[in-house]
Amino acid sequence: MNFSQLKTDRALAKRVAGGDEPAFEEFFREYFPRLFRFTLARVNGDADLAEEIVQRTMCRVVQKMGSFRGEALLFTWLCQICRNEMVATYRQRGIQESQTVPLEDHPAIRAALESITVDTDTPEKNRTQEELARFVRLTLEYLPAKYATALELKYIRGCSVDEIGEQLDISTKAAESVLSRARAAFKEAFRSLWDFEPDFLLD
Repeated sequence: MNFSQLKTDRALAKRVAGGDEPAFEEFFREYFPRLFRFTLARVNGDADLAEEIVQRTMCRVVQKMGSFRGEALLFTWLCQICRNEMVATYRQRGIQESQTVPLEDHPAIRAALESITVDTDTPEKNRTQEELARFVRLTLEYLPAKYATALELKYIRGCSVDEIGEQLDISTKAAESVLSRARAAFKEAFRSLWDFEPDFLLD
């Protein structure tokens, strides 16, 4: 766990909860764009809907900021609130929620997770399969939207590189490059967030 970031998050949350206007501006600049990308990838690219959900999320967060305990990263906490607002918005509008299977629940990824040998003598390896699945999910939320989308198209929908290029409106060669960078970004983010090397790799 990135304890330095947790400390920073707690300090920022405390300032925002205390009504510190510069702190709120800092919070908004840092997290609104990230939440927007997180949401946009989950509402089929509907920018207006994504913005509405994120605005609702930010309003809810300001009301609840005093309850942030810093047991998880601030962005992780925000994403959970955002998911709740997404569900509420869908229900209010009568929108059918996406049935896309999360990447970490895809059979290929699940098989990779379950193939990990747990070494109880090594603390960083002593993780349950549920924890690893959660780590994968949270890591994906930190990726740029294009990378997360490319991985979803590849590993969830089973799209070819040509099809990924069409979906992202880029050439096949560019799609190959995006996939390569997305895999690298996933591994780097995983190491950075959880302080141990993932034993599974996306091929």
